[in-house]
Amino acid sequence: MKISVQQEPFDLGAEANAFAAGDTSNGAIVTFTGVVRDLAHGDLDVMEIEHYPGMTEKALTKIASEAQERWSLGDVLVIHRHGRLAPGDQIMMVATAAPHRKDAFEAAEYLMDYLKSRAPFWKKEITGESADWVAAKDEDEDALTRW
Repeated sequence: MKISVQQEPFDLGAEANAFAAGDTSNGAIVTFTGVVRDLAHGDLDVMEIEHYPGMTEKALTKIASEAQERWSLGDVLVIHRHGRLAPGDQIMMVATAAPHRKDAFEAAEYLMDYLKSRAPFWKKEITGESADWVAAKDEDEDALTRW
């Protein structure tokens, strides 16, 4: 398991290749990458993501460990960025490896849902007009009910 909370960008291809390399017991690798969206319709300058070092890594490790307990996974990768990110920048990456694709897909979806709703990150959208904290969404909370 690799958990990384970092300010610097990551190379999606290099991370995916490194994650998949060497283990021949897994028949499925699933990756997901979250990207900053401009929901302000062209007005978003940056999204600022804050976190508490130590607490955040602990929470991400707990979520990833829960996924490993629930599904037959060979490995888990979670990368989440913080700091000032522009529209189109990568925010996060999740990768799961499993002997079978069902476990890899379900675990990746579980991780994405829980990271979105339970990981201790705070997001602020900054435009030329305002700076507003992003509120939790009902649909993100509803997504947790299937788990």
